[in-house]
Amino acid sequence: MADLSRVESFQYPAAHLGHLTDNQQQALDAFKKLSQDQGYFSPSGANAGATHDDETLLRFLRARRFNPPEAFKQFKATEDWRKEHDVVGLYEKIDTDEFEQTRRLYPQWIGRRDKRGIPVFVFEVAPLNSKNISAYEKNLAKATLTSPTVPTKSLRLFALYESLTRFVMPLCSAIPRNHPETPISMSNNIVDISGVGLKQFWNLKNHMQDASQLATAHYPETLDRIFIIGAPAFFPTVWGWIKRWFDPITVSKIFILSPANVLPTLSQYIDLDNIPKKYGGNLDFEWGSMPVLEPEIEAAIKWEAPATQNGKNTFPIGPIRWSKGGNGSMNAIAVGMENGQPRNKTIFTIENPVDARAMLGPAIINTPIDEAELALTTAGTATQPTDKDVAEAEMDTPQDGTPTLSPTPNAAESTPATSVSGTKTEELPIRAGTSETRYAQQLDTHAAGQLKEGTPHAAINDHGHGDKTVTMEPNTVGQAPKEISIQKEEPPAPGYVDQAKTLAATATTAVTSTVGSAASTVGNLVGGAKTEEKGEEKVEEKSAEEKDMDAKIDAKEAPTIEGYLRTQAGSKA
Repeated sequence: MADLSRVESFQYPAAHLGHLTDNQQQALDAFKKLSQDQGYFSPSGANAGATHDDETLLRFLRARRFNPPEAFKQFKATEDWRKEHDVVGLYEKIDTDEFEQTRRLYPQWIGRRDKRGIPVFVFEVAPLNSKNISAYEKNLAKATLTSPTVPTKSLRLFALYESLTRFVMPLCSAIPRNHPETPISMSNNIVDISGVGLKQFWNLKNHMQDASQLATAHYPETLDRIFIIGAPAFFPTVWGWIKRWFDPITVSKIFILSPANVLPTLSQYIDLDNIPKKYGGNLDFEWGSMPVLEPEIEAAIKWEAPATQNGKNTFPIGPIRWSKGGNGSMNAIAVGMENGQPRNKTIFTIENPVDARAMLGPAIINTPIDEAELALTTAGTATQPTDKDVAEAEMDTPQDGTPTLSPTPNAAESTPATSVSGTKTEELPIRAGTSETRYAQQLDTHAAGQLKEGTPHAAINDHGHGDKTVTMEPNTVGQAPKEISIQKEEPPAPGYVDQAKTLAATATTAVTSTVGSAASTVGNLVGGAKTEEKGEEKVEEKSAEEKDMDAKIDAKEAPTIEGYLRTQAGSKA
């Protein structure tokens, strides 16, 4: 049974090779057997080594809490994905200039490691403005390496992750460190967001999501920590997006540092000589540069065809892979296409990598972790904006896609927003009919929140290969509140024929009413007084003269009755 007592992400070196519990070792053995039975793993033999090293398999196990069947599902999906897209061949064939264009848009290895031997990357977000991103996307149309099923930008992103796992991590594993028996399989990232505006963050959403989703799906457990530096006052708003862009485990690894905490925090993990001067350290490193190698790495390698930068040796641009040499040595081979031709050139050699003995020797023996290392296994939640901060800085996304900060409901009672570093910013009074009422029309319908919350987050359908669509309910968005009565449609005005018919019917009704009134009057005049007996009306017998008058009246036309009666009444006056 897997050890599930730890709910947060496993921190190096815990749960890594050389630091496994008995349950974790049993899970690794079961995972190997399951993968071998399914044809996805071959152990080392007399003529060949294992198809996958233990630390790679452990990355998938850690991602699935040491549950072998679940780990195998992700491992199988990754192996099928790598085969389908020929990821290994892609790394060998990508153009070196195209590789370099992509490297400059993502976290860059500075050539240094932290105190545990984990490589340190720096990512400056400000240079990734709309102009530079647009220029990069135009260059994608000129790419020499394309695929009918995968966007070109995704192919290049594959190559960057291959460089991390196939070159940088093995290099750091070969250099002396505290736990030489434990291969390096993670990276640290310093993310500088100083000078970045709200709109730029929003425009980079897809850029950052693509990298995170690829890592989560096919390069699991390759991230140790992210240190965010230079957070602006509106960062609680951005944090509300980030928490939806990345999976919860990745979010737990993010540390958001105020200016006063940058150097104290970084220096806990990284020696001052390996921290760029921009962040208080001693290292001369500028964004976009090739790695500035630390002395321990320089001492371990033997150069054959280096590139130079500021008078010092460094790596050439483009992909680099490893090949095995004699006596356990490692050869760094520059690959990829250069001027249309494949390159296969040895850049340097590591003659005595520190992990060679561990990899070729007997089973790894667990080594102790000291208290100082345990103190560095905290999660980053303590430095993240609270839910209250995010709610107060909630954002709106108008139809043009440009995010805006939601003002407070009552300008007179509003309070200034507070940044991560404690700096207060002044808010302007709101104006009626603007952002706070944009979605008022649908508040009382079953589409409530569809525009604001269903777009673009909750309704994203990911079809794979970067193909995403957004689903809404078009028949309900903006619908009027249900309790408001809808006026019935009035009938059209009658035509001339209909008006004539109505007039004729009205005339007939009037004539009938007149005749009834006349008959009643005649009855009263001729019939005389009425008497009541026992509540009943007594009807007297008409005389011969009355009967004669009735006969004459009945013989007259209806319109002349009234005139006839007037004549009779007048003759007796």
